[in-house]
Amino acid sequence: MPIERDLRGYGRARPDIVWPNGARVAVSLVVNFEEGAELAVEQGDAETERYGEVASMSPPGVRDLVQEQVFDYGMRAGLWRFLNAFTEAKIRSTFMMCGRAVERVPDLARAVVEAGHEPAVHGWRWLPHALYGDAETERRDIEKTRDVIARATGVMPVGFMSRGSQSAWTRDLLTELGFAYDSNALDDDLPYWSRSPRGSMLVLPYCFDTNDMKFFHPNGFVQPEDFSGYVGAALATLIEEAERGRSSILSVGFHLRICGRPARFRAVRTILAELARLEGRVWVATRADIAAHFRGVAR
Repeated sequence: MPIERDLRGYGRARPDIVWPNGARVAVSLVVNFEEGAELAVEQGDAETERYGEVASMSPPGVRDLVQEQVFDYGMRAGLWRFLNAFTEAKIRSTFMMCGRAVERVPDLARAVVEAGHEPAVHGWRWLPHALYGDAETERRDIEKTRDVIARATGVMPVGFMSRGSQSAWTRDLLTELGFAYDSNALDDDLPYWSRSPRGSMLVLPYCFDTNDMKFFHPNGFVQPEDFSGYVGAALATLIEEAERGRSSILSVGFHLRICGRPARFRAVRTILAELARLEGRVWVATRADIAAHFRGVAR
């Protein structure tokens, strides 16, 4: 069944959501744990992932050690910067984990969860789920990813977000598999219910603008202050709206190989400092906690 496009959403009748600490703005910090799951000749793929610090210069079929090492840095060095900073800030985040990445470094995935963070399914490989040609193959990969994460971390993931677009049937599969939320949406500032004949799925929208991947865009962020300033502007706008009674969530996306680099990590530090300054005016929480609260107050 094709997905029907909804251009109206809540309209003016937005739900009145007050988050557990009394704030009207929830903030979700999301870290992508996907290095080692990208396209690579080393993994038997026909070509190398081309979206990175620099575009791969290797033709199809030729292994690109440079691109592999750009990704490897995220796990080898970037991960520990994030975990140490989150521990110092006493912040819990959501790590979107690709199954193949977890399979390769299960001890690192376990370290993430032992530090108090939520694991969520980010696909078996770092690829759009729209590429699946049939529902059964996609179901198997979602289940395989969920199970690999659970074995490595001891926690069964309840959330999902793939790279790029999901397929026409992804959301129904998530409903059938008992996931608590789906984050493959960019269309609102609040969670909402997606309903189909297969059941209801809670959707927690995500953001691509407050996301460090824009450091890799030609017209995107360059200096760390570009990113932290942009996130700060988003927070200021949402807090102003909250003072007029409008509730919202803001997702801030990080990648281990992007903001895990020393210069860009200054943006992470600045964002964490701003969230600390706004304590009581925002609620910083994992996506699972945001979903659980919304589920309890808005059916």
